[in-house]
Amino acid sequence: MPKLITTLGPKSLIELGPGVILPHEHVFVDLRTPDQPDQGKALAEEVVDLMGPELNRARAAGVAALVECTPVGVGRRVDLDLAVSQAATFPVVVPTGTYREPWIPDWIRDASEAALVDWMLGELTGSVADSGVQAAWIKLSAGDDGVTDCERKVLRAAAQAGATTNAVIGSHTIRGRVVMDQLDTLESSGYTAERFIWIHTQAEPDVQLHLTAVKRGAWVEYDAIGGGIDDDVYIAHIHRMLDAGCGDRVLLSHDRGWYDPAKPHGGVPRPFTYISETFLPKLAASGVDAATIDQLTRGNPFRAFAR
Repeated sequence: MPKLITTLGPKSLIELGPGVILPHEHVFVDLRTPDQPDQGKALAEEVVDLMGPELNRARAAGVAALVECTPVGVGRRVDLDLAVSQAATFPVVVPTGTYREPWIPDWIRDASEAALVDWMLGELTGSVADSGVQAAWIKLSAGDDGVTDCERKVLRAAAQAGATTNAVIGSHTIRGRVVMDQLDTLESSGYTAERFIWIHTQAEPDVQLHLTAVKRGAWVEYDAIGGGIDDDVYIAHIHRMLDAGCGDRVLLSHDRGWYDPAKPHGGVPRPFTYISETFLPKLAASGVDAATIDQLTRGNPFRAFAR
């Protein structure tokens, strides 16, 4: 039986209980480059005090679980994700993988492809460092102008680790043409487009490329909902996918949170509640039925991330 690997252990869809699964959020992230002093450092009690209540609010709004999308390079701290998750008794899904240049740490830049495969496999089948938490998936990124040599090395390694474990690969990729290049590399490395998530699909203005990615088998993720783009734009994207018979390849999320150690006391988080409280009622009013909304917000993310 497929299970979603979380900070609170593997969970079936039934064990998660009713509620939305958010496939792209952040509990903790530091967008300073790894060479900056104190990048990724914070006091656990401060992170728990700030973000624990946000997970409680999410639960009250009907969220069953969320996916932490912070990889190595932008302050991944699975120990802090775990502390917040345990404090709120709320399941969080964590990744292996790394962000794009210039956020790629030197040790990844210097590592061989085989060493990166071993690293990812270790986290996907064992534990991230000594946290005791198993990584559920692989988070990557690529530059807007194209995949660099180092990013492609990481991508090939991810393809091998993902193929071995059936872990989904999600990539922060702004340009659709870069996504097509990534899919070519993944497929030539023994991976499948069906286990790839195009993160931030809404940033690509050519909506035909959204459909092209889905027709190749990939997931498209419309995130940053509630973050400035009019809700009607997202609703139009969703209807376009539904009309094309592709509703089973669509993911929806906020890309919200988070504790930011570059800001005093972590800054001011943005709640994980907008989709449940505001966006989904609008989507229903646009003519999307309850069963389809459940597929988009619960069935799809579980299928994407479960192993």
